Amino acid sequence: MAAFGAAPEPSSSPLARAATAAAFVVALFMALLGIANSSPKFWIVPTVGPFDSEWIRPVILGCSVFIVLATKGFARHLQARNPSRARLGLLIDLVLLAAAFWCFWRYYVDVSEIEEGLFDFEPVHPIVALVGSAVFIVICWRVWGGPLAICGIVALFYFFSGEHWPWIFRTAPIVFLDTAEDLWFNLNDGILGTLMGILIFTVFPFVLLGTMLEQMGGGRSLIKLAFHATRNFRGGPAHAAILASGLFGTMSGGAVTNVVATGVITIPMIKRRGFSPAFAGGVEATASSAGQIMPPIMGAAALVMADFTGLSYLTIIVAALVPALAYYASLFASVVFESRRLGVEAVPDMDDDFAVAPQDFVNLAMILIPVAVVVFTLLAGFSPAGAGMLAMYSVVVLSFLNPEVRRDPFRIVRALVRGAETHASLLMAIGVVGIVVAVLGATGLPNDFAQLVGQATGTQLFLTLAVAAVAALMLGMGMPTLPAYLTIILILGPSMQSLGLSVLTAHLFVFYFGVASSITPPVAVAAYAAASISGGAPLLTSVYAMRIGLVKFVVPFIFAFYPVMLIVPESGADFDALAFASIIFRMLVVIYLVSSAVIAFDRRRLPWWEIAVRLAFALGALLPEPAIHWPATGAAFAYIAWHHMKFSARRNEAV
Repeated sequence: MAAFGAAPEPSSSPLARAATAAAFVVALFMALLGIANSSPKFWIVPTVGPFDSEWIRPVILGCSVFIVLATKGFARHLQARNPSRARLGLLIDLVLLAAAFWCFWRYYVDVSEIEEGLFDFEPVHPIVALVGSAVFIVICWRVWGGPLAICGIVALFYFFSGEHWPWIFRTAPIVFLDTAEDLWFNLNDGILGTLMGILIFTVFPFVLLGTMLEQMGGGRSLIKLAFHATRNFRGGPAHAAILASGLFGTMSGGAVTNVVATGVITIPMIKRRGFSPAFAGGVEATASSAGQIMPPIMGAAALVMADFTGLSYLTIIVAALVPALAYYASLFASVVFESRRLGVEAVPDMDDDFAVAPQDFVNLAMILIPVAVVVFTLLAGFSPAGAGMLAMYSVVVLSFLNPEVRRDPFRIVRALVRGAETHASLLMAIGVVGIVVAVLGATGLPNDFAQLVGQATGTQLFLTLAVAAVAALMLGMGMPTLPAYLTIILILGPSMQSLGLSVLTAHLFVFYFGVASSITPPVAVAAYAAASISGGAPLLTSVYAMRIGLVKFVVPFIFAFYPVMLIVPESGADFDALAFASIIFRMLVVIYLVSSAVIAFDRRRLPWWEIAVRLAFALGALLPEPAIHWPATGAAFAYIAWHHMKFSARRNEAV
């Protein structure tokens, strides 16, 4: 989650210092807040509260708006572009801040009585809802760019003009006073409703955990140990980038920051081994983006998914494990084939900068122990928030094993500040998603859209999944993964479930493609971040990232048609060992075929017809009919054996 936005450079201005102080207070308050009430009775970590959520939400959001405007607001933006316009930017920030505080104050004053039916709406309430919506949209546009903000604008326009729209988009006439409850004064589907509550009460501990892990010294040690573990592989640094980015990404939770955090070390090493700049950036980008699908933390997405679906956190991470491992296996395979193509050899001796020291193993404990704490506390019955809190506390204690932290204990404070700043930015995006959620809930559009998709695709699950995949990729371009996933599942989830997909499978399917959007041209934000480090062409880097990560686009279709792959019964299929072994075996064959095809190399350069044959065999091996997939798998084995025998001169080359 630390990945959702890079923290601004420290500033000595009074406004920046005030923002830093506010961020620290918010982080400390949330670190001590009694948000783990569902934890076992032997919960002994100090907490404060409990407080009513009606009080906490507006306070945290008010502080978040101040933090975001002070660190990334219009004043700093316009000053950087034209210093003479700094005052205009400051005026905009002050207006937004005042409007936000007014809206949050009215929410705090009125929402409890409204929820209990003891309050009648007045004309001021829909005005509060519209002003609050506008504040989130404007700030989101400033921080995250246009795509998500435009979605919020379109949703609001549709909400108030739906009765004039044609076809299935036509809605019943709205009552202006009632829009206040639909948008703002609602603890369920409103902008400050369920989703915002999840982000504040459940995700925040994991945001703090991610920033603590990032700042306490474990990241570089993890990369050094990954280099050490893969030193005898031909791909060396590329394999190390995959391993380190996967482990680091599950905690950081965002592609861009993961690229920046690990890529500055791994990408130059990959280039020195002989790989092209575009390939080096592509490997780092696709490995970093995939950290969000890697259990056990999944960048806190698993937490949101658990609350949103009503399934347990453990169910989510168990279900996500096999698909994530399959995807990372494909990345390793792609690097192997690219190494063969370039003739890159293993270089066991590493640079002195990457020599592993005893302190690196100590620092690694700061990563492995908190992850273990999360898993074991969940098994012990703690809530996800309680597990995240305990893991974060463990990092604070373990960080003092690092001499750098002992020399500078204020690194802990800076990590907490960074976490609060990151979370504040994320809340602005979720505020806009809340607008979409409120409009969809009030208009019932998802159900109408589900009927439309059902009529268009009939009973063809594949077509419905293809529509969902394309929509997720398009909406996810330039957007944080979490908002993209939430928006698409709200619209297309009912359609997917109407064709027999379980809730869990539908959510994982959409989430995978939301993650994949960060490496999909033309707006491949993770690839562009990697290109800025590698020096490669941004678009070419994104093409390499998509080629290397092609299996990421295939895996969701596999577990949609073979839910046994998700292991858990909530996937919609009872676990059957034989069926599970069957799909895993065939999937490994598919990974080999697809990975070699996208690189166009195996034991030699592959001509176009061999690429086509491999892709055709891969498709055949995945079809549900046994009469098709087993002959296709057998033919694939025979073909691979022929290829290896035909070009035996390369048979004994090291991998």
